[in-house]
Amino acid sequence: MNKDELKIRTKNFAHRCIKLAVNLPRNYLGNHIKEQLIRSSTSVAANYRAACVAQSKAAFIAKLSIVIEEADETEFWMEFIIDEQLKEKTLVEPLKNEAHELASIFISSRKTAQKNK
Repeated sequence: MNKDELKIRTKNFAHRCIKLAVNLPRNYLGNHIKEQLIRSSTSVAANYRAACVAQSKAAFIAKLSIVIEEADETEFWMEFIIDEQLKEKTLVEPLKNEAHELASIFISSRKTAQKNK
């Protein structure tokens, strides 16, 4: 998968997470998770774009590290949604898996970049 395809994939991921977030219950917990999920998922896309225009290999690696952390956090919030039964597991699971898969892709990319540093 090339960088342009990953830009599209991470942006679509953020859109899908936002759609999930805005459909969470309108209570204290739902509102809290909504904000966190939107923040972390959009950060995946935004920081990947930033990594693509990094000025140095070190900056690229640093941005990828942020992408990995944010993808993992997004996965956490989806696990929490499932645990708290805020949405049906069958609705959340595919998106949770996408967060995990994106984190795995970027971990692999970071390893390659560190090796080629």
